[in-house]
Order: sequence, then C-alpha cells, then structure tokens
Amino acid sequence: MARASDGESALHKHLRVLEAFDAFRPYLTLSEIARHAGLAASTAHRLVAQLEEEGLLERLPDRSYRLGVRLWEFAARTPGALGLRELARPWMSGVHARVRQHTQLAVRSGRDVLFIERMSTTDAVINATLIGGRTPLPVSSSGLVLLAHAGDDLVDDVIAAGWPRFTAHTVRDGDALRALLRRVRSQGFADLRGHIHDVSRGIAVPIRGPHEVVYAALGVVVRNDDRSAQALIEMLTIAAAGISRALQEAYLPDDEVGHRRMRPLFSGSRASLDYFAGLDEEHAAVV
Repeated sequence: MARASDGESALHKHLRVLEAFDAFRPYLTLSEIARHAGLAASTAHRLVAQLEEEGLLERLPDRSYRLGVRLWEFAARTPGALGLRELARPWMSGVHARVRQHTQLAVRSGRDVLFIERMSTTDAVINATLIGGRTPLPVSSSGLVLLAHAGDDLVDDVIAAGWPRFTAHTVRDGDALRALLRRVRSQGFADLRGHIHDVSRGIAVPIRGPHEVVYAALGVVVRNDDRSAQALIEMLTIAAAGISRALQEAYLPDDEVGHRRMRPLFSGSRASLDYFAGLDEEHAAVV
C-alpha cells in the first residue's frame, strides 16, 4: 500500500476524509472537512477531488459535500451491513409491532457498538442511538452482548481505554464489566437498567451467523419500570433465531461445490425472489 512521506497510507487519509462526516455533520465544506479530518487544506482538496471523481463524495450546488451514494452501493452488496438489515427487517418489524418503543440492530466496530437499523415511535422513551451512530460497548445492552462473545484481548483493550459514565448505574470499572460479561454469556441476553438514561432500559440478545459465531445484536429500548423482561427476552430470542437462520443461508454454500445463491440476501414477494434466483442460476450457467 502506498505511503506518504509522513508514513500514513493514502488509503488511511482518504478514510479520514470520509470519517469527517457523521449523522450530525452530513454536509461539510472543504475547509470543514480539512479541520475535522486533521489535514492541511491542500491535502484535503486533493483527496476530496479524488473521492468525488470516484463517486464516494458528492458536491452540492452550495459547494458543500456529502457522502456519495456509491458508498451505499458497496455496502448493499454484503450481508455485513445493509444486507444484514434486509434480512433482519421483517423480524424487527414483528418485534417493533409489539414493543412500540425502540427496536434496534447493531454490530461491533472497534470498541464501539454501531447501530445499523432502528425502528421507533414518536412517543417512545428517550434513546440516544442513531442509525449509523456509535456507543461505547460497555454502556449498551447490544454492546455488552457483542463484547461478551468477543475475545479476551478486546475486553482488555476496552477496559484499558475506558468509557464514559452516563448515570449512577453505568458499569463502573473493569472488574464490574468482566462480571457483567460473564452473566450475559451465561444467561444469553443483556438487561441494562438506566445505564445511559435513568428512564430507559435496554435489552438485547445475540444474532449468530455461520458456524454459530455471534454476528450482531438485536435489542429493544423500553421504559425502565418494574415490569418483567421475560416476554421481551423470549420475543427477541425468537426473532434473533430467525435472523440467524437467514444469515447462515446467505453465507454457507448451497451445494457441495460451494456455490452461493443470491436469493437469501433479499426479502420480498415470492415472484420477486423467484426472479432473482433465476437470474443467479443463469449467471452460474454462463460462468
């Protein structure tokens, strides 16, 4: 990989430009991009021009920029993000129809939990997560599920880096976190009362992908009251099992020669699914 004289790869600098954008900064000028990415103006100008040429950034009439649609196009080709959302959405809709608060889907990204889908109602309890937003792993029920099934090295790294304490209920230190992770692994779910907001309660379960590896987390955020969480846990567990089956079908080979079909990555009418499956079979025959 090409590296500049300062030792940083060209790819890493391009990623710094893309990472300057977030849910609260969807539109940035060139000077704002340079400032948030920590780059010289001339360097930012060159990188932005390259990203715009490839469709990864788009320039608007007022000369500000936004992330390009081509990024969504790439993400849509993998079950890892948008593909996972597609597979999970029918099950999430079923959960949300009963919960009528917040239902969310998350994956791990470094020391954070990254939320890739969320369904909410206008009168639901407070919930700080956004689609595409991040929260430190130890403070979120989804984050704890993902961290509980990660390696010890990551747990050590998370403890060494630390995390913010949002309320008096937020997990305090490394020993408390390790004990909480053991409980999450043992019981198969995380149930956090008031760890980010005193009035909110997060409940999450793991979604397992191929070979039973924990791939994502499915959770709800509801009011922090005295009601039993058992019904919610059972409902989430059933939905997570359905998503897990869909993920395994999408990832694992369909036959002895390892051919994978397109069909499991999509949801829709039976006629539409049959059409896509036929296209995939025609492609395989040509190859």
